Amino acid sequence: MEKKRDVEILVLSDIHLGTRGCRAKELHKYLKSIKPEILILNGDIIDFWQFSKRYWPNSHMKVVKQIIGMASRGTQTYYITGNHDETLRKFAGVKIGPLEIVNKLVLELDGQKIWFFHGDVFDVIMQYSKWLARVGAIGYDGLILLNNLVNMISRFFGRGKVSLSKTIKDNIKTSLKYINNFEETAARLAIKKGYDAIVCGHIHNPEIRDIHFGDSKVLYLNSGDWIENSTALEYHNKNWKIFHYVDDNNAIEPGIEEDSAPYFDDFSSKQLFKIMLDEFNS
Repeated sequence: MEKKRDVEILVLSDIHLGTRGCRAKELHKYLKSIKPEILILNGDIIDFWQFSKRYWPNSHMKVVKQIIGMASRGTQTYYITGNHDETLRKFAGVKIGPLEIVNKLVLELDGQKIWFFHGDVFDVIMQYSKWLARVGAIGYDGLILLNNLVNMISRFFGRGKVSLSKTIKDNIKTSLKYINNFEETAARLAIKKGYDAIVCGHIHNPEIRDIHFGDSKVLYLNSGDWIENSTALEYHNKNWKIFHYVDDNNAIEPGIEEDSAPYFDDFSSKQLFKIMLDEFNS
């Protein structure tokens, strides 16, 4: 058996289990290759917004079981709630062995205070127009399906993969401005509260950089996502790095899965949460 790579802290966010864009197979392979001491799930892990579509392949359930398995074997696991899994916010403070559901988290690492939270609190759309954000989520899922079709055609002609959503995001000035504003807002708040670093998700933009305001600075980190970028944050030997999953030739496109039959014929978010607890306690 291949030895698993040791990682002190692993941060994952924006996996969006339950959507066709989720790269669950790749994430499952990655999780099987590492052994984290602390696992921080920084929001939007399960996309409760999309449950009405009754899309829950076995590969998505495997990721849930893998995470629960890590916790059951002693990995300290924090589930920080995001906007797409906000239904779990009512369970904030619940502890099941080494698994804890929280809305935010502060850890001290090598003498530095690190603040972890999802980041949707900075999103004006989420604060004042939640229905519009939900419509956007549906449109995003449709864009992922279109992307699958484009990549099928691209492979037929011997060309590489493209990410329509990432291309659009990277080339629209308002999108770039939003990302920059998000990062600077997070950094300012972290400095105001006296933190040395802040770790977010939400905007699907993996990043590690120092942000300066006058004589003050803070380390800003974002774990990215498992739809467009397939990234995670790893902390080991006093060093943060962004892990990028590299596709191999057998990687399966999001939404085109050999086990695409739903794990459940019909279920609600409460039922899935109960199943997760049952899996943990079994």
